[in-house]
Amino acid sequence: MTDPGEQTRIQADAADEARVVLAGARWRARSRRVKLYRRVLPIIILVLAGGVLTWTVFRTVMSGVERKASQGQEVRLDKPLFHGQDAQGRAFTVGAQGAIRDPATGHFRLVGPALKLNLGGRKVTEMTADGGTYNEQARTVTIGPNVRISDGGSGFVLTTPEAVVDTNTGIITGSRGVQGAGPIGTINASSYAIYDQGERVVFKGSGDTKISGTINPSGSGE
Repeated sequence: MTDPGEQTRIQADAADEARVVLAGARWRARSRRVKLYRRVLPIIILVLAGGVLTWTVFRTVMSGVERKASQGQEVRLDKPLFHGQDAQGRAFTVGAQGAIRDPATGHFRLVGPALKLNLGGRKVTEMTADGGTYNEQARTVTIGPNVRISDGGSGFVLTTPEAVVDTNTGIITGSRGVQGAGPIGTINASSYAIYDQGERVVFKGSGDTKISGTINPSGSGE
């Protein structure tokens, strides 16, 4: 008859052997996975890096193609001169040192614009600036900065950061401040509007900005 203690020891040894066999199997499986990862991971890294590099090169090439296509569609003009008439038949010209037509909007970006309103009439209003935009479809010209508006009839000169000309009505407006000087004196205001080819000018103040100016008595008598 088998001793109970001996039987218990045999069972414990069998259990230990089973645990060792199971641990060995797990270790071998883990070792195979590690070897597989060591082989596969570098390949995955190379594939991902190649994909990123390919995408970067592709976007760079496409950006260059799009930029060249956009430049190819641009219309560049040297010393352009646009002629037109307002609703009352008064002539105007929009000239510039250069103009570039934006293919996306159809607007002309002006370099060194020079406008003349009521060309050939008794009074000619001339306007110059550093740059501007001519929207031929909307019939508006927006110029600035460093806008200079001179009226040949009165000798009055306005300086302002921006001026918007409605070539359909001939009205000139600005809301970014204005300074004026002429034979009758000076004026400062926050906004202005010029009507009837310079026959009538309206100045306005806004908020804390008030209209201010000086009057030259000798000039007002002329």
